[in-house]
Amino acid sequence: MQREQLADFLRRRREAIRPAEAGIAAGPRRRAVGLRREEVAMLAGMSVDYVVRLEQGRSSQPSIQLLTALARALRLSEDERAHLFHLAGHQPPPADGVARLARAGLVRMLDLLGDTPAMVISDLGEVLAQSRMSILLTGDHTGLTGDRRYLIYRWFTEPGVRAVHPPAEQERHSRQLVADLRAVVGRRSKDPLVTGLLARLREASADFRTRWDAHEVGVRRADRKTLVHPRVGGMLMDCETLVTPDLGQQLVVLTPADDDARERLDLLRVLGVEEFPGQPASAAFAQLSG
Repeated sequence: MQREQLADFLRRRREAIRPAEAGIAAGPRRRAVGLRREEVAMLAGMSVDYVVRLEQGRSSQPSIQLLTALARALRLSEDERAHLFHLAGHQPPPADGVARLARAGLVRMLDLLGDTPAMVISDLGEVLAQSRMSILLTGDHTGLTGDRRYLIYRWFTEPGVRAVHPPAEQERHSRQLVADLRAVVGRRSKDPLVTGLLARLREASADFRTRWDAHEVGVRRADRKTLVHPRVGGMLMDCETLVTPDLGQQLVVLTPADDDARERLDLLRVLGVEEFPGQPASAAFAQLSG
């Protein structure tokens, strides 16, 4: 373990991240350009004291789980994540062992979109990055692990997940999710990550098996759907999708489709600012929906 180099790397990466990139409101009186230590601790789910000791070169060797959480909190690229693991004396886990990272260019586009609900997702439906407004609208999905990372797995194994859409739209979403996965399997038929997910889905859900055997194929580029929020109700939203050339990641942008949805979204934005000043959006949504 290279304590001094690890400490320097973590400190410099923390100072390089703007609060907005991590879903944290900067506030008018903020002096720090990057994240504070307590904000990194909160995002990574560890104590502030441990973050301080890491940055001062006084810590014990961090576990792989802690390093993974730090890499996510600090928005490290794949090369930076590997470097972090090497400095801490660990071999980096294989790419499918941790949450994939959103492309830097797509994350910058999220920043430019401001208060617009938007997210970066993988071709398997794993949320890799979200804007603050996206988290207020649908919750923070970037920290999920295992098969729960994938929307299609949650959709077919956790009935409560479907409540985000009204019952009249749920059948259409079921078909679209399966058709999306069918297209991915066609492109990545030799990828064990994809084939493993497919096998586990077939085993876990009879509904999924029936739909899969229908062999519908399709990739969503644009859509109109209703999102139901526990505090402000249903909102009709237009969904536009920008797909990377390799089809591996998508930038999904949601905009209100009518005046009623626009007013409800504005109300949600105000609730997030007024009721939870200075809190990360993930904490705000947890209280809004609780």
